Amino acid sequence: MARRNSPNDIQDLSNLSRLGEVVIDARLGDVVICPLCDRVIPPAQRDAHHLVPKSKGGRQTKFLHRVCHRQVHALLTETELARQYATVEALLGHRELQTFVAWVKTKPAEFSVPTSKSTRVRKGRR
Repeated sequence: MARRNSPNDIQDLSNLSRLGEVVIDARLGDVVICPLCDRVIPPAQRDAHHLVPKSKGGRQTKFLHRVCHRQVHALLTETELARQYATVEALLGHRELQTFVAWVKTKPAEFSVPTSKSTRVRKGRR
């Protein structure tokens, strides 16, 4: 027996003004926009980023492109993420991340590049 569609099956698209909002409809497929680079994230490139790291008690997540997610963790320590960069807007205010986002926006959605942590992050310095 076919299930009837309820009003909750399809989300109201007028509420998508917040960054990182996820729209899911099984009939249309998943459409997820990276709140950092504003590109559609292919399913194979989706990473859930804890805005406050789990180790610091965070629970809220946003989907990011894998390349964007790796860059966030390459540039910032978990303490910095918890204290200063716990929102998408704060992340976008980080100077080095702004440079990266401006560059990656010009790449196709499937783009990937190896990322390594900065020396400052590797050594745990602030």
